[in-house]
Amino acid sequence: MSSALARTGRHRQRYENNFRLVSGCIPYRVTEDDEDHSMRSNTHIENKIQVLMVSSPDRDDQVFPKGGWEDDETVLEAACREAFEEAGVKGTLRETPLGVWEFRSKSRQNMCSLEGGCRGYMFALEVTEELDTWPEQQHRDRQWFNVKEAFKVCRYEWMRRALEQLLRVMASDKKDDVIGTVGKAAVVPVDVVVADDQIKNLMTELLGESPPSSSHESTCKLGDSIEPDPGL
Repeated sequence: MSSALARTGRHRQRYENNFRLVSGCIPYRVTEDDEDHSMRSNTHIENKIQVLMVSSPDRDDQVFPKGGWEDDETVLEAACREAFEEAGVKGTLRETPLGVWEFRSKSRQNMCSLEGGCRGYMFALEVTEELDTWPEQQHRDRQWFNVKEAFKVCRYEWMRRALEQLLRVMASDKKDDVIGTVGKAAVVPVDVVVADDQIKNLMTELLGESPPSSSHESTCKLGDSIEPDPGL
């Protein structure tokens, strides 16, 4: 039995310019005991971070928690709610998004707007609590993956791009916010799927960059009030 019910229906769904607005997160944990050392070293960052993914109902694939951003919540609250409902986790959410991606539903056209377009805000969530029961437990399995595994099993290319950005953020110990507010985050159209044999080269290139990061964080707990971002 789940301790709460997941939200259903579209009566509170936000839309903008014919795009359904979606909010989600990449739940992660640092696996080394010496967290400070692991966060400062870029050499093997992909071996120090695990990400939590969930299965899609009625499909054999893995995705990050996400869902519709509703009109009675902030985009941050929506990301926290989806993490709780789909993956049964709570934690600390970075307030600056990893990015904003525009994509089209490939499984069912009616998943988004009439035109099938979605605009997804993705955030990084450091997991501090895994619940034994959660609302969508009967329909979704959750599983921890290392970064290389996550690239291989992730269903959508735009989610892989969000994972790339998570690595950039995690590989940096800068404290200033250089990505920008939610309202100023870049919107990235998605056209090309990254093939599995490109992942190794992508990781090598990624870990050689000087990455940006954000130190803005909120503790993500169901029912907590999170102040709206002024950029929204």
